[in-house]
Amino acid sequence: MRQLRQMLRLAGSGTSSREIAVVLGIARSTVQDNLRRAAEIGLTWPLPGDLTDDALENKLFARNGVKQGTRRRTEPIWAELAVELKKPGVTLQILWEEYRASNPDGYGYSRFCELFRGFEQRLSPTMRQEHAAGDKVFVDYSGKKIPIVDRTTGEIREAEIFVAVLGASNFTYAEATWTQTLPDWIGSHVRLFRFIGGVPRLIVPDNLKSGVNRASFYDPEINRSYGMMASHYGVGVLPARPKRPKDKSKVENGVRFAQSCILGRLRNQTFFSLAEANAAIAQALDRINDHVMRRLGVTRRQLFENVERAALARLPGDDYEFAEWRLVRVSTDYHVEYKTFLYSVPHGLIRQQVDLRATARTVEIFHRGKRVAAHQRRYGGPRHGTDPEHMPSSHRRYAEWTPDRFRRWGASIGPNTEGLVISVLASRPHPEQGFRTCLGILRLFRDIARDRAEAVSARAVEIGGLNCKSIASLLANHKAAKHSTEPSAIIDHANLRGPGYFH
Repeated sequence: MRQLRQMLRLAGSGTSSREIAVVLGIARSTVQDNLRRAAEIGLTWPLPGDLTDDALENKLFARNGVKQGTRRRTEPIWAELAVELKKPGVTLQILWEEYRASNPDGYGYSRFCELFRGFEQRLSPTMRQEHAAGDKVFVDYSGKKIPIVDRTTGEIREAEIFVAVLGASNFTYAEATWTQTLPDWIGSHVRLFRFIGGVPRLIVPDNLKSGVNRASFYDPEINRSYGMMASHYGVGVLPARPKRPKDKSKVENGVRFAQSCILGRLRNQTFFSLAEANAAIAQALDRINDHVMRRLGVTRRQLFENVERAALARLPGDDYEFAEWRLVRVSTDYHVEYKTFLYSVPHGLIRQQVDLRATARTVEIFHRGKRVAAHQRRYGGPRHGTDPEHMPSSHRRYAEWTPDRFRRWGASIGPNTEGLVISVLASRPHPEQGFRTCLGILRLFRDIARDRAEAVSARAVEIGGLNCKSIASLLANHKAAKHSTEPSAIIDHANLRGPGYFH
Protein backbone atom coordinates (compact mmCIF):
# COMPACT_ATOMS: atom_id res chain seq x y z
CA MET A 1 0.00 0.00 0.00
CA ARG A 2 2.93 2.34 0.53
CA GLN A 3 3.91 1.78 -3.08
CA LEU A 4 0.34 2.61 -4.21
CA ARG A 5 0.28 5.80 -2.20
CA GLN A 6 3.64 6.84 -3.71
CA MET A 7 2.35 5.97 -7.19
CA LEU A 8 -0.71 8.22 -6.70
CA ARG A 9 1.47 11.02 -5.30
CA LEU A 10 3.83 10.94 -8.29
CA ALA A 11 0.92 10.83 -10.73
CA GLY A 12 -0.67 13.81 -8.99
CA SER A 13 2.55 15.80 -9.50
CA GLY A 14 2.43 15.16 -13.28
CA THR A 15 4.98 12.32 -13.51
CA SER A 16 4.43 10.03 -16.49
CA SER A 17 3.64 6.33 -16.16
CA ARG A 18 7.01 5.40 -17.66
CA GLU A 19 8.91 7.50 -15.11
CA ILE A 20 6.83 6.17 -12.20
CA ALA A 21 7.65 2.63 -13.33
CA VAL A 22 11.37 3.43 -13.39
CA VAL A 23 11.28 5.09 -9.97
CA LEU A 24 9.30 2.30 -8.29
CA GLY A 25 10.96 -0.55 -10.19
CA ILE A 26 7.74 -2.11 -11.45
CA ALA A 27 6.18 -2.73 -14.86
CA ARG A 28 4.64 0.20 -16.73
CA SER A 29 1.46 -1.86 -17.32
CA THR A 30 1.04 -2.31 -13.56
CA VAL A 31 1.29 1.47 -13.05
CA GLN A 32 -1.24 2.11 -15.76
CA ASP A 33 -3.67 -0.50 -14.38
CA ASN A 34 -3.53 0.92 -10.84
CA LEU A 35 -3.98 4.53 -12.05
CA ARG A 36 -6.94 3.41 -14.16
CA ARG A 37 -8.57 1.81 -11.13
CA ALA A 38 -8.06 5.01 -9.10
CA ALA A 39 -9.55 7.18 -11.87
CA GLU A 40 -12.64 4.91 -12.13
CA ILE A 41 -13.52 5.42 -8.48
CA GLY A 42 -12.50 9.12 -8.48
CA LEU A 43 -9.54 8.71 -6.19
CA THR A 44 -6.90 11.47 -6.55
CA TRP A 45 -3.97 12.82 -4.59
CA PRO A 46 -3.96 13.97 -1.84
CA LEU A 47 -5.83 11.07 -0.28
CA PRO A 48 -8.22 11.59 2.65
CA GLY A 49 -6.37 11.45 5.97
CA ASP A 50 -8.70 8.78 7.44
CA LEU A 51 -8.25 6.40 4.51
CA THR A 52 -6.49 3.32 5.90
CA ASP A 53 -4.51 0.81 3.89
CA ASP A 54 -7.32 -1.76 4.18
CA ALA A 55 -9.89 0.75 2.97
CA LEU A 56 -7.64 1.80 0.07
CA GLU A 57 -7.17 -1.87 -0.95
CA ASN A 58 -10.90 -2.53 -0.83
CA LYS A 59 -11.63 0.55 -3.01
CA LEU A 60 -9.06 -0.33 -5.63
CA PHE A 61 -9.37 -4.14 -5.67
CA ALA A 62 -12.96 -4.85 -4.69
CA ARG A 63 -14.00 -8.31 -6.03
CA ASN A 64 -16.49 -8.29 -8.81
CA GLY A 65 -19.19 -10.87 -9.44
CA VAL A 66 -20.56 -13.47 -7.01
CA LYS A 67 -19.49 -13.45 -3.38
CA GLN A 68 -16.79 -16.02 -2.59
CA GLY A 69 -18.24 -19.39 -1.54
CA THR A 70 -21.51 -18.84 -3.42
CA ARG A 71 -22.19 -21.15 -6.39
CA ARG A 72 -23.54 -19.67 -9.57
CA ARG A 73 -25.44 -22.84 -10.49
CA THR A 74 -27.71 -25.24 -8.67
CA GLU A 75 -25.80 -27.98 -6.83
CA PRO A 76 -26.99 -31.50 -6.06
CA ILE A 77 -27.10 -32.83 -2.50
CA TRP A 78 -23.62 -34.25 -2.37
CA ALA A 79 -24.31 -36.57 0.63
CA GLU A 80 -27.05 -38.33 -1.32
CA LEU A 81 -24.71 -38.76 -4.28
CA ALA A 82 -22.04 -40.25 -1.99
CA VAL A 83 -24.56 -42.88 -0.91
CA GLU A 84 -25.71 -43.58 -4.48
CA LEU A 85 -22.13 -43.99 -5.66
CA LYS A 86 -21.71 -47.01 -3.37
CA LYS A 87 -24.41 -48.95 -5.20
CA PRO A 88 -23.21 -51.54 -7.73
CA GLY A 89 -22.71 -50.15 -11.24
CA VAL A 90 -23.17 -46.49 -10.26
CA THR A 91 -20.50 -44.07 -11.53
CA LEU A 92 -19.98 -40.30 -11.41
CA GLN A 93 -20.81 -40.17 -15.12
CA ILE A 94 -24.26 -41.64 -14.45
CA LEU A 95 -24.86 -39.33 -11.49
CA TRP A 96 -23.80 -36.29 -13.55
CA GLU A 97 -26.12 -37.23 -16.40
CA GLU A 98 -29.03 -37.53 -13.97
CA TYR A 99 -28.07 -34.17 -12.44
CA ARG A 100 -27.98 -32.45 -15.83
CA ALA A 101 -31.30 -34.02 -16.79
CA SER A 102 -32.98 -32.18 -13.91
CA ASN A 103 -30.68 -29.11 -14.11
CA PRO A 104 -29.91 -28.31 -17.79
CA ASP A 105 -27.98 -25.18 -16.75
CA GLY A 106 -25.96 -27.11 -14.14
CA TYR A 107 -22.22 -27.69 -13.98
CA GLY A 108 -20.26 -29.46 -16.65
CA TYR A 109 -18.87 -32.93 -15.96
CA SER A 110 -15.34 -31.83 -15.01
CA ARG A 111 -16.55 -29.15 -12.57
CA PHE A 112 -19.14 -31.59 -11.17
CA CYS A 113 -16.41 -34.15 -10.44
CA GLU A 114 -14.18 -31.44 -8.92
CA LEU A 115 -16.92 -30.31 -6.54
CA PHE A 116 -17.75 -33.90 -5.56
CA ARG A 117 -14.12 -34.68 -4.76
CA GLY A 118 -14.01 -31.56 -2.64
CA PHE A 119 -17.03 -32.82 -0.72
CA GLU A 120 -15.36 -36.22 -0.21
CA GLN A 121 -12.33 -34.55 1.29
CA ARG A 122 -14.52 -32.97 3.94
CA LEU A 123 -15.91 -36.37 5.03
CA SER A 124 -14.68 -38.14 8.13
CA PRO A 125 -11.57 -40.32 7.60
CA THR A 126 -13.58 -43.55 7.79
CA MET A 127 -15.50 -42.57 4.66
CA ARG A 128 -12.71 -41.33 2.42
CA GLN A 129 -11.93 -44.60 0.71
CA GLU A 130 -14.25 -45.72 -2.03
CA HIS A 131 -15.75 -49.17 -1.48
CA ALA A 132 -18.43 -50.78 -3.58
CA ALA A 133 -21.40 -52.32 -1.81
CA GLY A 134 -20.81 -55.95 -0.86
CA ASP A 135 -17.16 -55.78 -1.85
CA LYS A 136 -15.09 -55.95 1.35
CA VAL A 137 -15.31 -56.53 5.07
CA PHE A 138 -12.35 -55.44 7.22
CA VAL A 139 -11.58 -57.55 10.31
CA ASP A 140 -9.18 -57.15 13.21
CA TYR A 141 -8.85 -57.44 16.98
CA SER A 142 -9.00 -54.44 19.26
CA GLY A 143 -5.79 -53.83 21.12
CA LYS A 144 -7.83 -53.26 24.28
CA LYS A 145 -9.36 -56.16 26.20
CA ILE A 146 -12.47 -56.52 28.33
CA PRO A 147 -12.08 -57.97 31.87
CA ILE A 148 -14.30 -60.86 32.95
CA VAL A 149 -14.45 -61.97 36.58
CA ASP A 150 -14.71 -65.59 37.72
CA ARG A 151 -17.72 -65.57 40.04
CA THR A 152 -16.27 -68.36 42.18
CA THR A 153 -12.63 -67.40 42.61
CA GLY A 154 -12.73 -63.69 41.79
CA GLU A 155 -9.95 -64.18 39.27
CA ILE A 156 -9.98 -61.66 36.41
CA ARG A 157 -9.47 -62.94 32.89
CA GLU A 158 -9.26 -60.59 29.92
CA ALA A 159 -11.13 -61.36 26.70
CA GLU A 160 -10.25 -60.20 23.19
CA ILE A 161 -12.61 -58.03 21.13
CA PHE A 162 -13.10 -58.98 17.48
CA VAL A 163 -14.25 -56.09 15.24
CA ALA A 164 -15.49 -56.18 11.63
CA VAL A 165 -16.55 -53.23 9.45
CA LEU A 166 -18.22 -53.44 6.04
CA GLY A 167 -16.54 -51.18 3.48
CA ALA A 168 -19.48 -49.41 1.83
CA SER A 169 -21.86 -48.89 4.75
CA ASN A 170 -19.50 -48.92 7.77
CA PHE A 171 -21.94 -51.43 9.33
CA THR A 172 -20.07 -52.75 12.37
CA TYR A 173 -19.93 -56.10 14.18
CA ALA A 174 -18.05 -56.87 17.38
CA GLU A 175 -17.86 -59.68 19.92
CA ALA A 176 -15.69 -60.88 22.79
CA THR A 177 -13.69 -64.12 22.57
CA TRP A 178 -11.23 -65.61 25.00
CA THR A 179 -8.29 -65.76 22.59
CA GLN A 180 -7.05 -64.89 19.12
CA THR A 181 -6.35 -68.53 18.35
CA LEU A 182 -7.59 -70.23 15.20
CA PRO A 183 -10.86 -71.70 16.62
CA ASP A 184 -11.94 -68.32 18.06
CA TRP A 185 -10.79 -66.42 14.96
CA ILE A 186 -12.74 -68.62 12.55
CA GLY A 187 -15.73 -68.84 14.90
CA SER A 188 -15.96 -65.03 14.94
CA HIS A 189 -16.11 -65.00 11.13
CA VAL A 190 -18.92 -67.58 11.12
CA ARG A 191 -20.94 -65.46 13.56
CA LEU A 192 -20.12 -62.30 11.58
CA PHE A 193 -21.58 -63.71 8.37
CA ARG A 194 -24.63 -64.90 10.25
CA PHE A 195 -25.03 -61.38 11.76
CA ILE A 196 -24.96 -59.56 8.41
CA GLY A 197 -26.99 -62.28 6.69
CA GLY A 198 -24.67 -62.66 3.72
CA VAL A 199 -21.10 -62.84 2.44
CA PRO A 200 -19.01 -60.03 0.89
CA ARG A 201 -16.59 -60.62 -1.97
CA LEU A 202 -13.41 -60.19 0.07
CA ILE A 203 -12.17 -60.34 3.67
CA VAL A 204 -9.34 -57.94 4.52
CA PRO A 205 -7.63 -59.19 7.72
CA ASP A 206 -4.53 -57.99 9.45
CA ASN A 207 -1.49 -60.29 9.30
CA LEU A 208 -2.11 -62.14 12.56
CA LYS A 209 -0.91 -65.77 12.69
CA SER A 210 -4.41 -67.24 12.88
CA GLY A 211 -5.15 -65.81 9.43
CA VAL A 212 -1.79 -65.51 7.66
CA ASN A 213 1.06 -68.00 8.06
CA ARG A 214 3.58 -65.75 6.32
CA ALA A 215 3.03 -62.05 5.73
CA SER A 216 4.37 -60.83 2.41
CA PHE A 217 4.01 -57.69 0.31
CA TYR A 218 3.68 -59.76 -2.87
CA ASP A 219 2.58 -63.30 -1.94
CA PRO A 220 1.07 -63.74 1.54
CA GLU A 221 0.52 -67.33 2.67
CA ILE A 222 -2.99 -67.85 4.07
CA ASN A 223 -3.50 -70.25 6.96
CA ARG A 224 -4.98 -73.42 5.47
CA SER A 225 -7.80 -73.76 8.01
CA TYR A 226 -8.72 -70.11 7.45
CA GLY A 227 -8.62 -70.66 3.71
CA MET A 228 -10.96 -73.66 4.00
CA MET A 229 -13.45 -71.51 5.90
CA ALA A 230 -13.25 -68.85 3.19
CA SER A 231 -13.76 -71.53 0.54
CA HIS A 232 -16.87 -72.79 2.35
CA TYR A 233 -18.42 -69.31 2.14
CA GLY A 234 -17.06 -68.51 -1.32
CA VAL A 235 -15.21 -65.42 -0.09
CA GLY A 236 -11.66 -64.33 -0.96
CA VAL A 237 -8.99 -63.35 1.57
CA LEU A 238 -6.86 -60.28 0.81
CA PRO A 239 -4.53 -59.56 3.77
CA ALA A 240 -3.51 -55.96 4.32
CA ARG A 241 0.04 -55.23 3.23
CA PRO A 242 2.56 -55.42 6.08
CA LYS A 243 3.08 -52.03 7.73
CA ARG A 244 0.37 -50.42 5.57
CA PRO A 245 -2.38 -49.40 8.03
CA LYS A 246 -4.16 -47.39 5.32
CA ASP A 247 -5.07 -50.69 3.63
CA LYS A 248 -7.42 -51.37 6.52
CA SER A 249 -8.23 -47.86 7.67
CA LYS A 250 -11.90 -48.86 7.82
CA VAL A 251 -11.36 -51.33 10.61
CA GLU A 252 -8.68 -49.19 12.28
CA ASN A 253 -11.20 -46.39 12.66
CA GLY A 254 -13.92 -48.91 13.46
CA VAL A 255 -11.73 -50.31 16.24
CA ARG A 256 -11.21 -46.84 17.72
CA PHE A 257 -14.92 -46.12 17.49
CA ALA A 258 -15.74 -49.50 19.06
CA GLN A 259 -13.27 -48.88 21.87
CA SER A 260 -14.98 -45.63 22.80
CA CYS A 261 -18.56 -46.83 22.26
CA ILE A 262 -18.07 -50.29 23.75
CA LEU A 263 -15.18 -50.26 26.20
CA GLY A 264 -15.72 -46.65 27.20
CA ARG A 265 -19.40 -47.13 27.95
CA LEU A 266 -18.97 -50.53 29.60
CA ARG A 267 -15.95 -49.65 31.72
CA ASN A 268 -17.99 -49.43 34.95
CA GLN A 269 -19.83 -52.72 34.42
CA THR A 270 -18.63 -56.05 35.82
CA PHE A 271 -19.08 -59.17 33.74
CA PHE A 272 -19.00 -62.70 35.11
CA SER A 273 -19.12 -64.62 31.83
CA LEU A 274 -18.35 -64.24 28.15
CA ALA A 275 -22.08 -64.43 27.38
CA GLU A 276 -22.81 -61.45 29.67
CA ALA A 277 -20.08 -59.41 27.99
CA ASN A 278 -21.36 -60.23 24.50
CA ALA A 279 -24.93 -59.32 25.48
CA ALA A 280 -23.72 -55.86 26.57
CA ILE A 281 -21.59 -55.54 23.42
CA ALA A 282 -24.66 -56.32 21.29
CA GLN A 283 -26.51 -53.39 22.88
CA ALA A 284 -23.53 -51.11 22.27
CA LEU A 285 -23.46 -52.28 18.63
CA ASP A 286 -27.06 -51.18 18.20
CA ARG A 287 -26.06 -47.69 19.35
CA ILE A 288 -23.14 -47.64 16.91
CA ASN A 289 -25.14 -48.83 13.91
CA ASP A 290 -28.14 -46.59 14.67
CA HIS A 291 -26.01 -43.46 15.16
CA VAL A 292 -26.50 -40.83 12.42
CA MET A 293 -23.23 -40.17 10.59
CA ARG A 294 -22.65 -36.42 10.64
CA ARG A 295 -21.68 -35.79 7.03
CA LEU A 296 -23.98 -38.30 5.30
CA GLY A 297 -27.01 -37.72 7.49
CA VAL A 298 -27.93 -41.44 7.63
CA THR A 299 -27.16 -44.30 10.00
CA ARG A 300 -24.90 -47.25 9.29
CA ARG A 301 -27.89 -49.57 9.51
CA GLN A 302 -29.88 -47.53 6.98
CA LEU A 303 -26.92 -47.46 4.63
CA PHE A 304 -26.47 -51.21 5.07
CA GLU A 305 -30.13 -52.03 4.46
CA ASN A 306 -30.51 -49.68 1.50
CA VAL A 307 -27.18 -50.16 -0.23
CA GLU A 308 -25.18 -53.17 0.92
CA ARG A 309 -27.44 -56.01 2.02
CA ALA A 310 -28.71 -56.77 -1.50
CA ALA A 311 -25.13 -56.82 -2.83
CA LEU A 312 -23.97 -59.56 -0.42
CA ALA A 313 -23.75 -63.16 -1.63
CA ARG A 314 -26.11 -65.68 -0.05
CA LEU A 315 -25.01 -67.75 2.93
CA PRO A 316 -24.46 -71.49 2.34
CA GLY A 317 -27.00 -73.90 3.81
CA ASP A 318 -24.88 -74.80 6.86
CA ASP A 319 -22.49 -72.83 9.01
CA TYR A 320 -18.85 -73.75 8.60
CA GLU A 321 -17.68 -76.33 11.14
CA PHE A 322 -14.24 -75.44 12.39
CA ALA A 323 -11.58 -77.87 11.26
CA GLU A 324 -7.86 -77.65 11.87
CA TRP A 325 -5.59 -78.80 9.05
CA ARG A 326 -2.07 -80.08 9.63
CA LEU A 327 0.63 -81.61 7.47
CA VAL A 328 1.91 -84.71 9.29
CA ARG A 329 4.11 -87.70 8.51
CA VAL A 330 3.02 -91.30 9.02
CA SER A 331 5.16 -93.07 11.62
CA THR A 332 6.63 -96.57 11.24
CA ASP A 333 3.72 -97.92 13.29
CA TYR A 334 1.33 -96.52 10.57
CA HIS A 335 -0.15 -93.94 12.98
CA VAL A 336 -0.22 -90.12 12.93
CA GLU A 337 -0.30 -88.01 16.07
CA TYR A 338 -2.74 -85.23 16.90
CA LYS A 339 -3.10 -83.65 20.35
CA THR A 340 -1.14 -86.55 22.00
CA PHE A 341 -3.47 -89.22 20.51
CA LEU A 342 -2.49 -91.57 17.68
CA TYR A 343 -4.72 -92.45 14.70
CA SER A 344 -4.00 -95.22 12.19
CA VAL A 345 -3.73 -94.94 8.41
CA PRO A 346 -3.24 -97.71 5.82
CA HIS A 347 0.15 -99.31 6.49
CA GLY A 348 1.24 -98.68 2.89
CA LEU A 349 1.59 -94.97 3.70
CA ILE A 350 4.37 -95.43 6.25
CA ARG A 351 6.75 -92.42 6.13
CA GLN A 352 4.47 -90.55 3.70
CA GLN A 353 3.30 -86.98 4.31
CA VAL A 354 -0.47 -86.72 4.69
CA ASP A 355 -2.99 -83.97 5.47
CA LEU A 356 -4.83 -84.25 8.77
CA ARG A 357 -8.20 -82.56 9.26
CA ALA A 358 -9.52 -82.41 12.83
CA THR A 359 -12.95 -81.25 13.96
CA ALA A 360 -14.56 -81.48 17.38
CA ARG A 361 -15.90 -84.95 16.49
CA THR A 362 -13.70 -86.49 13.82
CA VAL A 363 -10.12 -86.83 12.65
CA GLU A 364 -9.69 -87.42 8.91
CA ILE A 365 -6.47 -88.16 7.01
CA PHE A 366 -6.01 -87.33 3.32
CA HIS A 367 -3.29 -88.42 0.92
CA ARG A 368 -3.00 -86.62 -2.42
CA GLY A 369 -6.46 -85.16 -1.92
CA LYS A 370 -8.11 -88.54 -1.22
CA ARG A 371 -9.43 -89.45 2.21
CA VAL A 372 -7.66 -92.58 3.37
CA ALA A 373 -8.81 -92.76 7.03
CA ALA A 374 -11.46 -91.39 9.35
CA HIS A 375 -11.62 -91.77 13.12
CA GLN A 376 -13.79 -90.56 15.93
CA ARG A 377 -11.76 -87.94 17.75
CA ARG A 378 -10.37 -89.14 21.07
CA TYR A 379 -10.26 -87.04 24.23
CA GLY A 380 -9.57 -89.82 26.72
CA GLY A 381 -9.05 -93.56 27.09
CA PRO A 382 -6.43 -95.53 25.12
CA ARG A 383 -3.91 -93.40 23.31
CA HIS A 384 -4.08 -95.42 20.09
CA GLY A 385 -7.06 -95.44 17.75
CA THR A 386 -6.38 -98.29 15.31
CA ASP A 387 -8.58 -99.52 12.48
CA PRO A 388 -7.80 -103.23 11.88
CA GLU A 389 -8.15 -102.67 8.14
CA HIS A 390 -5.07 -100.45 8.26
CA MET A 391 -2.82 -103.13 9.72
CA PRO A 392 -0.58 -105.59 7.85
CA SER A 393 -2.12 -109.07 7.82
CA SER A 394 0.37 -110.42 10.37
CA HIS A 395 -0.27 -107.52 12.70
CA ARG A 396 -4.01 -107.90 12.22
CA ARG A 397 -3.90 -111.53 13.28
CA TYR A 398 -1.85 -110.61 16.30
CA ALA A 399 -4.27 -107.84 17.20
CA GLU A 400 -7.09 -110.37 17.19
CA TRP A 401 -5.45 -112.39 19.97
CA THR A 402 -7.35 -111.94 23.20
CA PRO A 403 -7.35 -113.87 26.51
CA ASP A 404 -10.97 -114.85 25.95
CA ARG A 405 -10.20 -116.29 22.53
CA PHE A 406 -7.40 -118.46 23.93
CA ARG A 407 -9.69 -119.61 26.76
CA ARG A 408 -12.35 -120.67 24.23
CA TRP A 409 -9.70 -122.57 22.28
CA GLY A 410 -8.68 -124.46 25.41
CA ALA A 411 -12.30 -125.20 26.27
CA SER A 412 -12.83 -126.71 22.78
CA ILE A 413 -10.33 -129.48 23.77
CA GLY A 414 -11.44 -129.96 27.36
CA PRO A 415 -11.73 -128.41 30.81
CA ASN A 416 -8.16 -129.32 31.79
CA THR A 417 -6.74 -127.61 28.73
CA GLU A 418 -8.93 -124.58 29.42
CA GLY A 419 -7.55 -124.54 32.95
CA LEU A 420 -4.01 -124.73 31.57
CA VAL A 421 -4.59 -121.72 29.30
CA ILE A 422 -6.09 -119.72 32.16
CA SER A 423 -3.13 -120.61 34.37
CA VAL A 424 -0.60 -119.63 31.70
CA LEU A 425 -2.24 -116.22 31.17
CA ALA A 426 -2.62 -115.61 34.91
CA SER A 427 1.01 -116.45 35.57
CA ARG A 428 2.24 -113.49 33.50
CA PRO A 429 2.26 -109.81 34.67
CA HIS A 430 0.29 -109.03 31.51
CA PRO A 431 -1.94 -111.61 29.80
CA GLU A 432 -0.49 -110.66 26.41
CA GLN A 433 2.86 -112.05 27.54
CA GLY A 434 1.30 -115.53 27.65
CA PHE A 435 -0.13 -115.43 24.12
CA ARG A 436 2.93 -116.96 22.48
CA THR A 437 3.11 -119.71 25.10
CA CYS A 438 -0.52 -120.60 24.34
CA LEU A 439 0.30 -120.69 20.61
CA GLY A 440 3.19 -123.07 21.35
CA ILE A 441 0.90 -125.36 23.34
CA LEU A 442 -1.51 -125.35 20.40
CA ARG A 443 1.23 -126.57 18.11
CA LEU A 444 2.08 -129.38 20.53
CA PHE A 445 -1.57 -130.42 20.93
CA ARG A 446 -2.42 -130.15 17.22
CA ASP A 447 -1.98 -133.83 16.25
CA ILE A 448 -2.69 -135.66 19.53
CA ALA A 449 -5.85 -137.12 20.98
CA ARG A 450 -8.03 -135.06 23.28
CA ASP A 451 -7.69 -137.40 26.24
CA ARG A 452 -3.92 -137.26 25.98
CA ALA A 453 -3.98 -133.45 25.73
CA GLU A 454 -6.28 -133.32 28.75
CA ALA A 455 -3.99 -135.60 30.77
CA VAL A 456 -0.90 -133.53 29.95
CA SER A 457 -2.74 -130.30 30.73
CA ALA A 458 -3.87 -131.58 34.13
CA ARG A 459 -0.31 -132.70 34.99
CA ALA A 460 1.18 -129.38 33.83
CA VAL A 461 -1.18 -127.39 36.05
CA GLU A 462 -0.42 -129.76 38.96
CA ILE A 463 3.37 -129.32 38.78
CA GLY A 464 3.30 -125.68 37.58
CA GLY A 465 4.82 -126.45 34.19
CA LEU A 466 3.35 -123.43 32.44
CA ASN A 467 5.67 -123.10 29.46
CA CYS A 468 6.15 -124.83 26.15
CA LYS A 469 9.30 -126.67 27.24
CA SER A 470 7.55 -128.29 30.20
CA ILE A 471 4.53 -129.24 28.08
CA ALA A 472 6.78 -130.85 25.45
CA SER A 473 8.60 -132.81 28.14
CA LEU A 474 5.34 -134.01 29.65
CA LEU A 475 4.10 -135.09 26.23
CA ALA A 476 7.28 -137.11 25.63
CA ASN A 477 7.11 -138.76 29.06
CA HIS A 478 3.39 -139.50 28.69
CA LYS A 479 3.98 -141.14 25.32
CA ALA A 480 6.85 -143.26 26.62
CA ALA A 481 4.90 -144.35 29.70
CA LYS A 482 1.73 -145.24 27.86
CA HIS A 483 3.20 -146.95 24.75
CA SER A 484 -0.27 -146.66 23.42
CA THR A 485 -1.13 -147.72 19.89
CA GLU A 486 -4.66 -146.40 20.01
CA PRO A 487 -5.65 -144.20 17.03
CA SER A 488 -5.65 -140.50 17.78
CA ALA A 489 -8.99 -138.84 18.29
CA ILE A 490 -10.03 -136.44 15.62
CA ILE A 491 -9.80 -132.81 16.75
CA ASP A 492 -12.05 -130.13 15.25
CA HIS A 493 -9.30 -128.06 13.68
CA ALA A 494 -11.81 -125.50 12.54
CA ASN A 495 -12.40 -124.60 16.18
CA LEU A 496 -8.70 -124.79 17.03
CA ARG A 497 -7.59 -122.32 14.39
CA GLY A 498 -6.42 -119.08 15.88
CA PRO A 499 -4.89 -115.89 14.56
CA GLY A 500 -1.59 -116.29 12.81
CA TYR A 501 -0.36 -119.61 14.16
CA PHE A 502 -3.84 -121.11 14.38
CA HIS A 503 -3.60 -122.56 10.85
